[in-house]
Amino acid sequence: MPAGEYQSRFEGKTVIVTGAGSGIGRATAARLAHEGARVVATDVVEARLKDLAAELADFDVVTVTGDVAAPETIDAIAEAAGGKVDGLANVAGIMDAFLPPAEVDDATWDRVFSVNLTGPMRLTRAVLPLMIEAGAGSIVNVASEASLRASAAGAAYTSSKHALVGFTKSVAFFYGPLGIRANAVAPGAVATNIEAPWKSDYAAARIGPILQATVGGVAAPAQLAAAITWLLSDDSPNINGAVLPSDGGWSTI
Repeated sequence: MPAGEYQSRFEGKTVIVTGAGSGIGRATAARLAHEGARVVATDVVEARLKDLAAELADFDVVTVTGDVAAPETIDAIAEAAGGKVDGLANVAGIMDAFLPPAEVDDATWDRVFSVNLTGPMRLTRAVLPLMIEAGAGSIVNVASEASLRASAAGAAYTSSKHALVGFTKSVAFFYGPLGIRANAVAPGAVATNIEAPWKSDYAAARIGPILQATVGGVAAPAQLAAAITWLLSDDSPNINGAVLPSDGGWSTI
């Protein structure tokens, strides 16, 4: 969205964004800031956050460096929020080298789940009491095309993103009556710096041809930020527990 055309949907609101140093998270943090939010931006790479803070120097942006899977990072984010959280965008995530079930190692499995599922769970758990007290709040989890099918990633990533959708729906079910909404966005191919090496010849032979035949164009991070901020905003008041594909139609194939 060109400068000067931003809305003011988040004036007076505080929104946490993980993975804010690059890609979808950075685009989401920037859009929220331009729309008036106080943004608590977190990432594991400090240099990325410094660049973001410099880019958004004219806006209310607080940065927290740390691994979102670590409890101490969750505590630091909650402290930076200052007792008020209106929105949470769990964007941070890692891939799994496309390792299939027979080849996935324990370290990969545990690490992927810690970042893609446990981190979002812990941060959601930390902010829910504030949202419950306020009687309002919106949580958006970035799932994946891999949360809809098994042919987009390896076993760990696919399982973690399916589980994240289940967690999203659980939050929506339990706390919807208290004014809290939880939804997920399922991106397809996006131009980010997430590392996605192929470490399995079998997976390359099995998944590769399917991806070549079904994946369309690569989306810009700003396109995903548009969907995420819509779900975070009051423009989507009746949307709760939904999984919104933002994949250029990949999910229709």
